Amino acid sequence: MNKSPSPLPADRWLNSGYKVLGCLSRGSVAYVYDAWSEERECRCIAKVLHPDRVNDPKAQRALLREGLLLRELSHPHIVRLYEILWGPSPGLILETLTGATLSHIIKTNHRLRLADLAPLGIHMCSAIHYLHRRAGFLHLDLKPSNIVCERGQAKIIDFSIAERPGPGHKGKGTRLYLAPEQARGDLLTPATDVWGIGVVLFEAATGRQPFHAGNNGEYEQLTRRAESVGKFCRLPIRLTKTIDSCLEPDPNDRPRVDELAKILNRWT
Repeated sequence: MNKSPSPLPADRWLNSGYKVLGCLSRGSVAYVYDAWSEERECRCIAKVLHPDRVNDPKAQRALLREGLLLRELSHPHIVRLYEILWGPSPGLILETLTGATLSHIIKTNHRLRLADLAPLGIHMCSAIHYLHRRAGFLHLDLKPSNIVCERGQAKIIDFSIAERPGPGHKGKGTRLYLAPEQARGDLLTPATDVWGIGVVLFEAATGRQPFHAGNNGEYEQLTRRAESVGKFCRLPIRLTKTIDSCLEPDPNDRPRVDELAKILNRWT
């Protein structure tokens, strides 16, 4: 078995303008680095292709596609793109977010208070509504590890599998967070991201995921409904029903993003 290439060491230059300070994460497609911008005189995030994928046209197109989408977006609850590096290897330069991921916060605190839960939902709704209306794209990978919270603000990151509404690719995304239509490869619509918001709010409110890995690679969300969030925590009845409605198996039974935001505004 080939050993996975090591990330770039500190003080290595990505190009003439960005110096590596350290590796933050390493995935099968990309490495994420803490980097220093000479031009901006500040830290930033560099997302570059895994060394084994540098010459992979599909991986290159996917990364550049994410960058081109982020370049069109400007929203307080969406991570900001500074620059696209076109060569020698494609890369994205993003703003540094100093907060913690929601997954880390849940792991540390077990669950969010109502006073924090409602603003989280409103921030996600605001960002996703803008993404749908401004760019005509769906995020399709909403989960606690893709939300960074800092100074009372939530920001959505990782738009690597964002797509326009239309036919899906069976199982594309993060298994435990897939909407049923994603798991089946059916039509993807804005309601698919409403499911994602609902899954995040369920986990933030309860400290647990509504679905688990099924046997033989099955998707639990295709074999049963999500249990009510009210079974695991005490929330106002209207809020409980609202989060539950986001996890309706039929996309047509879920609320619209703007409707969800209006309801959540009652608890801010």
